[in-house]
Amino acid sequence: MQFFSSDFKLGILGGGQLGKMMLYETRKWDIQTKVMDASAEAPCKIACNEFVQGSLMDFDAVVAFGKDVDVLTIEIENVNVNALEKLEHEGIKVYPPTKTLRTIQNKAVQKLFYTDHNIPTAPFTRFAYTSEIEDSILNGGLSLPFVWKSAQFGYDGQGVKVVRTMEDLKDLPNVECIAEQMIDFKNELAVIVARNTKGEVVTYPVVEMEFHPEANQVEYVICPARIDDEVAQKAREVALKVSEHMKHVGLLAVEMFQTQDDQILVNESAPRPHNSGHYSIEAGYTNQFEQHIRAILGLPLGKTDSKVAGIMVNLVGAEGHTGYVVYENIEKILEMDGVTPHIYGKKQTRPFRKMGHVTIVDENMARAREVAQQVKETIKVISK
Repeated sequence: MQFFSSDFKLGILGGGQLGKMMLYETRKWDIQTKVMDASAEAPCKIACNEFVQGSLMDFDAVVAFGKDVDVLTIEIENVNVNALEKLEHEGIKVYPPTKTLRTIQNKAVQKLFYTDHNIPTAPFTRFAYTSEIEDSILNGGLSLPFVWKSAQFGYDGQGVKVVRTMEDLKDLPNVECIAEQMIDFKNELAVIVARNTKGEVVTYPVVEMEFHPEANQVEYVICPARIDDEVAQKAREVALKVSEHMKHVGLLAVEMFQTQDDQILVNESAPRPHNSGHYSIEAGYTNQFEQHIRAILGLPLGKTDSKVAGIMVNLVGAEGHTGYVVYENIEKILEMDGVTPHIYGKKQTRPFRKMGHVTIVDENMARAREVAQQVKETIKVISK
């Protein structure tokens, strides 16, 4: 099949920043794209060939959208999988396959998948409703503290809460959820695995994630991770095992904990380009978005090595600011060497909303980390 400068059409469900960055690559290769998102202001709107406004959870809307594309992919997991299944049966190529998506979409199902396939993960208990947790604690079935996660529709720190006291249960939604044992970890790591339609597989270097203590969002992604080679090797092996059993096509980002005794436990996976791979746009030979396109089109996979050390800083809306966005001091960070801001195109900011990211590249990791700190302290995402 001819993909380049042809009638071939790639469909993308979701019009956020991940889709927008995928479109940089389709533009580069002159591949036609059609995107659907619920928002008329979606970042993807300016860069795709065809934009459809519609809910990703609406069965009829998704089926109608997918009927005239050749390959359909996603940039967010919260999509109507029944609709994708129908499209798959009708011969549309859907990547990641719906089976993979079903497993990942529900955190309880995802965790059971790990235990069923002997993939190391933190011990957990599954609940049909949050309201059942209190009984379980009182009956000694569950002990505090633990991490509460809603089974569905959680993202970017939403749908996750550390429960230290009974009081912490009060404001949680009464939904299907898991209670996960808190892990005393040294590091949070991630490995992105790419698998194409022909079964070719490559992994990206292990990255290390530093989190914001309150927002439960990644503040820095550091590549390569500052860990021993044996730990890095173990992390890659675990990620490959997840990939092999998930049978995904495209990218799979596997987030993990490195415990105090250097065990690797899988936290969760995402079957798409991921925040932990943004550094690759400037630091890698093949950035994650190009790799995802290569994989779902069955093209040869690109080299995953980094050219230089890369650090990514997330740009999130400052607390106390809601409204039209202003990137304060962006000129100052543009004066710094090796610094590249990426602005996602969301006109409205609110506290902790992901509005962009900045990559910092340098031959010297320590220097890159210092500049990342300066960037973090300089640029502010505020409102008018």
